[in-house]
Parts: sequence; C-alpha cells; structure tokens
Amino acid sequence: MPHRSDPRLLVLHGLRLKGVAEVGSLAGAVDLPEATVTAELEKLVASGLVARRDGLAQGWSLTDPGRAEHDRALAAELEVTRARPVVEAGYEQFMGFNFEVLDACSRWQVREMKGKPVRNDHGNSGYDARVLADLDAALAGVRPVGEQLARRLERFEPYAPHLEDALVRARAGEAEFVAKPRIPSFHTVWFEWHEDLLVTLGRDRSSEREGV
Repeated sequence: MPHRSDPRLLVLHGLRLKGVAEVGSLAGAVDLPEATVTAELEKLVASGLVARRDGLAQGWSLTDPGRAEHDRALAAELEVTRARPVVEAGYEQFMGFNFEVLDACSRWQVREMKGKPVRNDHGNSGYDARVLADLDAALAGVRPVGEQLARRLERFEPYAPHLEDALVRARAGEAEFVAKPRIPSFHTVWFEWHEDLLVTLGRDRSSEREGV
C-alpha cells in the first residue's frame, strides 16, 4: 500500500509549495478537509513553524524554523519509505514533458500575429484548441508518472486529476485555468508538482539551471 503522509507534514508541505496560502487553497492542494488543515495550522502556529502574512500576498506561510522542520520531516519520510529511487525516476520522466507544458502555457497567453507577439484574446478557437490539445497530450504522457509515484507516496496522487480539472474548466470557457497564478490552473498545478519533486529530493531550481 502507498505511504500516507500525516496531516502535519501535508500542511507544512503545501505551504512550502505555495509559499503563501489561505485555508481553502491549501486544503484543496493537499487533499485534506478544511477543518483538518485549520486544526494543524493552529498547532503549527503555536510551535512557531507557521505565521500569518498580510500585505499583497495574504495567507499562511512557513517561518524559517518551519522550513527547517519541513526539510527534516520530508527527508525522514523519504528515508522510511525508501522511495528515493522512485521519486528520482519520476522526476526524470516528468521533466521530459516540462518544456512542452511551459511552451504551451506561454502560447496560451501570447500568440504571434504578423510576425509580432500579441496578447492572446482567445478569439481564435482553433488556435486555443491546439494549445489545449498540446496540454492534453502532455497530461496523457505524465499521468503514468503520477500513478507510479502515488503507488509509493500517496501525496502525489492528486496532481494528474487536478491538471485534468483545469483542462476541463479551460475547455468550458474559463481561460484563466490554463496559466493564471494563485488559482489551481494547469500551470499552477504543474509548477507545484515540479516543486514537490525537487523539494522531496532535496534539490532546488538553481541546480536545474546549472545542469546538475
């Protein structure tokens, strides 16, 4: 059976991936009831691991001790489950689709007309359909990766369904569900899945840029 992360770790993990999040957004991302997330947040705040952030981005976020505790708990989970080889393989397979997804999301926002880049106003249904078809193809390719990861670590299971939900909404006319930040758009979910693989393996994005 796949390993089920405890709610405390899932809340820490969700905040690590999102940076700043309200309860509803966090609960949806980590597949926990809002009441459970709220209860865990209260304990984490009391321990000094989570704090409220107000300003342009409002919500809950990890403190420096919270980030350290998340790193410790995540490394311990990876060790106990002996899941590192599976996650490493999943990361390599996932990255095989990364450029395709980022390119499609970029084309969804900006298209070329008469040799010049312009904002996509979504007035050309054929153009949008081709971009969505590219995202659908990437999802079809990466879905088995999610299934393989979820057989070892259950917390990876929601990513592919969340990507599918975003595509369904985009096809229904909610264009923001392809690339808009701070909602569960295709790009947001993809970014968080990528970040999940990186932090689980103890890597960061700078190592990718350096080719490490």
